[in-house]
Amino acid sequence: MTTVRTGQAPPMLDRAAFGERFRQRYADPIFDPEAGALARIEAIAWQAYEQGRKAPRTAKAGPGYADPDYALSVDWIASRRRIDAAQARQRDPSGPARVLVICCSPRNDGTCPGEVSKTWRLATHACTLAEAAGAQADLLDLSRLTSEPDLHIHPCKACVSTAMPLCHWPCSCYPNHGNGQVNDWMDEIYERWAAAHGVLIVTPVHWYQAPSPLKLMIDRLVCADGGNPDPTLTGGKDAAKAKAIELAGWDYPKHLAGRLFGLVVHGDVDGVEGVRQSLTDWLEWMGLIRAGSLGLVGRYIGYWEPYATSHDALDADAALLEEVALAARAVVQGIGLRREGRLESPDAGLRSPRPK
Repeated sequence: MTTVRTGQAPPMLDRAAFGERFRQRYADPIFDPEAGALARIEAIAWQAYEQGRKAPRTAKAGPGYADPDYALSVDWIASRRRIDAAQARQRDPSGPARVLVICCSPRNDGTCPGEVSKTWRLATHACTLAEAAGAQADLLDLSRLTSEPDLHIHPCKACVSTAMPLCHWPCSCYPNHGNGQVNDWMDEIYERWAAAHGVLIVTPVHWYQAPSPLKLMIDRLVCADGGNPDPTLTGGKDAAKAKAIELAGWDYPKHLAGRLFGLVVHGDVDGVEGVRQSLTDWLEWMGLIRAGSLGLVGRYIGYWEPYATSHDALDADAALLEEVALAARAVVQGIGLRREGRLESPDAGLRSPRPK
């Protein structure tokens, strides 16, 4: 058995440091009349943090789990049930074709920039075309992270790097009520991915990379690629148990495999091809099927021109709008072929000698 290495974690906050962080949420003078009430709430929050009350409400796992008597988080149980229901809808041949269109820019006119993003314009255009092609479009606008209070995609904790079975499907790292790590949007996002027959990602380039909301979502989707659907196997987050299970043989289930995908990546100076390729690699690694060459678009809008006129540059680029329309149609067509049994991944049924 390999050793579980420990010693990196910083010490817990002391009472004064915790209180200072807690009070920062209520620094606005509008809260001053309730200072006494907030002090009482702070004392309770400190107790929850000090006791490590990550999942204060639990229920027995029940039939179908390795340990039916294990106390699972009720939050996780509810999330798992919604994903199972979404998967059932996705597999129902009588249901509509569904395309998840993801707008990955953090910009919108409800926050500091004061203007919609070009990404949002392209994503809504893609939704219109997907629906015109006969699919049901679901727009996931990641810019809500920047404009809505207390909506989060909390960072991945990299459980998979300790052992794959420690990474649960869906993620069980959040919510962590003791640490105040709540309102995790991924709980809903997993369900929307599970319900989709195809995904069209529309994203800008930020510093040669994917923008931070997209990267947060990508990292948290690691549990969809090899993740463990039964946390009772690992006793929750028991690293030693998870290592032993992986070393005994793990099948790395791909929970989202077989869906179609398309990409629209846009920039203004450089980096489009690198981001498009990295996203393609990620989606194909998860077992998704690309929607042909027209399903992958990489373009510059207002190349080396002022940011201030970039929307005008998009207005003038009728070819790009048509390319986005073609990407949406390619995804919808691929979904149709897939559901009819006429489209299969060329490597279907083959097993890598290095599963991971």
